Order: sequence, then structure tokens, then C-alpha cells
Amino acid sequence: MIVVVQRVSEASVKIEGHIKGTIGPGVVVLLGIEEEDAVEDITWLSNKIVNLRIFNDPDGVMNKSILQTGGDVLLISQFTLHASTKKGNRPSYIKAAKPNIAIPLYEQFISQLAKDLGKPISTGEFGADMKVSLVNDGPITIIIDTKDKK
Repeated sequence: MIVVVQRVSEASVKIEGHIKGTIGPGVVVLLGIEEEDAVEDITWLSNKIVNLRIFNDPDGVMNKSILQTGGDVLLISQFTLHASTKKGNRPSYIKAAKPNIAIPLYEQFISQLAKDLGKPISTGEFGADMKVSLVNDGPITIIIDTKDKK
């Protein structure tokens, strides 16, 4: 699994012109799932996200997690994070998990992240054409890949 975590002051996702999810201060998490990903990746990655110290303390130092600030999460599935651009100019998405594998893992990730955060999270819709709007705060953008956890 790979995620792009962006600290935001606000964000929303629209599907077919209707707002599906919206948050205030917190993080937008773009999630890409591979065929080899497993439940252990979900647990590790969710824990990493909620404990990531990317929010300012009173001294202006990034020293607080989203758990400590009470921020919100907007989770968006994004298979294009696994794009391979090694050959030619058209990206290949062969590493991205097919829906029969990705959807159950995506749903488990939603549950785990909400559990670890201690409150419901906002989401997009798996496989939908989504319009994501956000105000990146900082800007703070971090990439985390479960293949690099060891």
C-alpha cells in the first residue's frame, strides 16, 4: 500500500456534482492498493497515519499528531499511485490491485482508520470519477509505502 498524506485546512470530494465527503482541518489520504497488500499493511499504515506528527504545537513546531489535534480525515482511493512510467509515455497500472482484491482492503482500511482515529472518517467512493478539492496547509505532503516499513 502506498499513501500520500496531505495536511489540509479543508477538503472535499464531489461525485457527479454532489459532495460525498468534506472535512475541516486534518489530512487528505490518497490510498493505492497492490495485489500483495494484506491486513498487516492496513494496521501498520493506519497507525502510522494517526500518529504522524505533522501538526504544529504552540511553538510552531510540527510535533502533534491528528489524534492530538482532533483533526479529520478524508480518504480517497487512487489506483494511479501505482503507475509505472518506465516504458513509454502511457502509464501502466499493472501493479494496482483489481477491484475484487482492492475493495475489501479499502473497506477494511476505512474501518481501521476510523477505529484508530476514534471517530468516523470521510471518504470518496471506490472506482468513481471524483473531484477532490483541498487547501494544502504548509504545504505538508508525505508519501508512505508499506514496502518501506522494514
